[in-house]
Amino acid sequence: MTALQLNAEIYRSLGIIAEDESMLAKVAGYVRRLARQMNQDPSLMSKEAFFARVDEAKKGKTYSMLPGESLEQMLDRVRDEL
Repeated sequence: MTALQLNAEIYRSLGIIAEDESMLAKVAGYVRRLARQMNQDPSLMSKEAFFARVDEAKKGKTYSMLPGESLEQMLDRVRDEL
């Protein structure tokens, strides 16, 4: 089915339930959920998920810059370990 055909089918179905406010409210909620899924940024996460990742990262190996060391120098020093 093409997008145009699907669009027509959706409008026909909406015409059938147009007088039933509770049915239209359900349809509107479902469409909102679908739209949110489509526009959802995969990089967004909940506060709980963020802090869970931070806690997990704390368990791993850490690297620190030595006094007077530049970022480039530190990366050169630890490159083989990464």
